[in-house]
Amino acid sequence: MTIEEAQETVDRWIKTYGVRYFGELTNMTVLTEEVGELARIISRRYGEQSWKASDPRAVDNGREALGEEMADVLWVLLCLANQTGVDLTQELQKSIDKKTKRDATRHICNPKLKA
Repeated sequence: MTIEEAQETVDRWIKTYGVRYFGELTNMTVLTEEVGELARIISRRYGEQSWKASDPRAVDNGREALGEEMADVLWVLLCLANQTGVDLTQELQKSIDKKTKRDATRHICNPKLKA
């Protein structure tokens, strides 16, 4: 699925099942919540925090939940893009072009990144 197809699929779902988009401020808050849920899993799976004994995600060390939370973040980001008229395909390409031009040698020449 392309980014454009993902935006169209989310839009179709919202119009079919979701009644309407939440307001932009609400969706920004929901995005923040979803990023927080993703951060919680990453901090336990890859960081120093441990799982609560009662957390069912501890069974697989958050493996399944990691992808679910990433998808939730993407979903809300696609909603925000749709409702604000942002073409994420174009914007991602512009971002890649900008970073490529700006950082053409920056990371390659960074001694901190040499292993």
